[in-house]
Amino acid sequence: MTEQPRPRQTLLSVIIPTLNEEKVIGRTLQALSGESFTSTEVIVADGGSSDATTRIAERFGARVLSCERGRGQQLHSGAQHATGDTLLFVHADTRCPPQTPDLLAKALSDPAIIGGNFAIRFDGETRAARFMTWFYPQLGKIGLCYGDSGIFVRAAIYHELGGFKPIPLFEDVEFVQRLRKRGRMVHIPVAVVTSSRRFEERDFVWTFARWSILQALYWLGVSPRVLSQFY
Repeated sequence: MTEQPRPRQTLLSVIIPTLNEEKVIGRTLQALSGESFTSTEVIVADGGSSDATTRIAERFGARVLSCERGRGQQLHSGAQHATGDTLLFVHADTRCPPQTPDLLAKALSDPAIIGGNFAIRFDGETRAARFMTWFYPQLGKIGLCYGDSGIFVRAAIYHELGGFKPIPLFEDVEFVQRLRKRGRMVHIPVAVVTSSRRFEERDFVWTFARWSILQALYWLGVSPRVLSQFY
């Protein structure tokens, strides 16, 4: 049963969408269990995992919500139940640096800043991981920002904008577009570390080419629901 929203009490809520992530969720939650995260609420918005994902999350003390499957829907469900003044959205295979709460507090001490994201490093020593670690900053130079870079936003702004939409693809890109229209975003030059598994488990050239084509079609106006059939 899905929990009812709680009154806002904490400073930071970290929201993690999951679906059968037992191989990686423990490391992600371990990174959020240090002393610097004592005023942090961790929410795992699960889309119906059939493995040990939710049991691992509960063992780490995370709040586990049962949500309708779909990353946009799961992210939004987590945000609806969050109690923090700041919302940080993290993928299940992405690890935050220990100084994350202090970095967010510093970034948002400027009332003109409404949100932002982190630098990103892909783990592993493969060519794919090194290339993607280099490539993401290039995307940032043209204003592109993706969910695996740790998007954060003031909770009040999130709810004002209506949050993530329940679309099957590019929910992060679409949300950041609306954020940029609402106010200033900041890029924190400290990296979150994310897994390069999606590139290592498949042919990298084909995976990257398909992602690039889908991204281009999205910017040309093709519906994410149509594009998701080829993802």
